[in-house]
Amino acid sequence: MSTVSPWPSEIAVFSDLARRLAERFWPGPLTLVLPAAADMPVHPLAMAGLQTVAVRMPRGVVARLAGRLGRPIVAPSANPSGRVTGTSAEAVARGLSGRIPLILDGGPSLVGVESTIVRPDQGRLVLLRAGAVSREELSAATGLAVEDPEDGARIAAPGGLASHYAPEGRLRLDADAIEPGEFVIAFGADRPQGLENAAAIVNLSPSGNLREAAANLFAALSAFDSARVERIAVAPIPRTGLGEAINDRLKRAAAPR
Repeated sequence: MSTVSPWPSEIAVFSDLARRLAERFWPGPLTLVLPAAADMPVHPLAMAGLQTVAVRMPRGVVARLAGRLGRPIVAPSANPSGRVTGTSAEAVARGLSGRIPLILDGGPSLVGVESTIVRPDQGRLVLLRAGAVSREELSAATGLAVEDPEDGARIAAPGGLASHYAPEGRLRLDADAIEPGEFVIAFGADRPQGLENAAAIVNLSPSGNLREAAANLFAALSAFDSARVERIAVAPIPRTGLGEAINDRLKRAAAPR
């Protein structure tokens, strides 16, 4: 079987820092935003008019397909823009029914939230989207502080819109008390006040495990993505480690539309 080079130099320019990150986290859920190589073959429409390109080496069926083809694959996310991300073939089919001719089913997502997107920039690491690789893991691998984009910077990564990942109903975050008729996304063993008022409950991780919570997040939002679900209360979730990515997705899901 033919293979794809781990350093697609025909697509992007890899600095020493970018190579170090790829060696540590590939294959896996880390996307690197790098300068586009000269005469690279990706169509400008797939690059949103930027001079950079996002590259990643995933695990599983997509990686095997790329290996069979002997070339990188250019692809968008498998969900309608702004809506809940599908983490299984069934969820993708619900979101994109009638819009795509084929779904390649590699099984449900083991991570749940999307990849972390980072821009290595002259000895700096800029976090463009929190994801499955935590800020702490990036710092430990490189010895660098992980910076946030400057205020007012243009959207530079997927999932950067203020409103994104949204179900039909409205989300209320950090809910420590449940109002009558609310659908509840819980976390851990703590029981919010008034839980008996809930119309339905999904617990992301009864044991309080953030990795399990991340894997279940979009499935929980998808389960409540219905016209009959008007209000969703979400219990507080720690903001450290993988919790940063979980809270980022919930904040965007709850943003005004």
